[in-house]
Amino acid sequence: MVEMDLHLLDRGHIMSDRNFAIDGTTAATYSDRNPDADYGEFAVWNLLIDHPEGTVLWDTGSHPEAADGHWPEPLFEAFAHPDAGERDLPTALDDIGYTLDDIDMVVQSHLHLDHAGGLHRFEGTDVPVYVHRREVEFAYLSAKTPAGANAYLASDFDRDLDWAVVAGERQLLPGVDLLHLPGHTPGLLGARLETDAHGTVLVAGDEAFLAANYEEGVPMGQSLTTDNAAWRESRRRLKDIERRTDATVLLGHDPERTATLRERWG
Repeated sequence: MVEMDLHLLDRGHIMSDRNFAIDGTTAATYSDRNPDADYGEFAVWNLLIDHPEGTVLWDTGSHPEAADGHWPEPLFEAFAHPDAGERDLPTALDDIGYTLDDIDMVVQSHLHLDHAGGLHRFEGTDVPVYVHRREVEFAYLSAKTPAGANAYLASDFDRDLDWAVVAGERQLLPGVDLLHLPGHTPGLLGARLETDAHGTVLVAGDEAFLAANYEEGVPMGQSLTTDNAAWRESRRRLKDIERRTDATVLLGHDPERTATLRERWG
């Protein structure tokens, strides 16, 4: 175990139909052909790991102008982030007593627009940005060609950054191990943190948007997975580590779990 402090940065909320996060939340039936939509809020966070050997920022969140034209209108309509400007990265860091200059390294779990929109803050610096090789490949394929997926914006990540490409899995720092968790995206990174104060912490991230995805194995909507078999295997692997270590699990956008851990970690 390593003595490290964990802080969950409040980056606001995304608003969307729960069918994206929980497959089949609302479905028409023969007797109810026009059911009411289940529309709600999902937490957006970044994790700051204050480690004896360096301060790590996990993800950089949405671009502050997400609601002002940076996000294409169809994507904003589907996953609105109206408070992205109010809860930008410098503001969220300031809330916990840190600044951008305190960040020694960035880990991008993946490069979707609600996770990579703050990378411009590190353009032209020597702050290494860790990302999985398969994620870089898929992000450029998606943003630059008709193939891939539609939640990537080249303007978020096609920048002068000090990329540190992860080919498989690796130890980032003592007690901080990067895990490859494909399924949501081909190159999704999670982490296993061995902390002195909080025991084992698993950063599952967008492997599971909500608790039902992780705890019950309820799939996310098909637009949020690139490989269903890989998604199930990544979840099985995380559940196995959790059982063996009694780990605390940090989920991608679950508002209740996020609020609980933010209060617990301070």
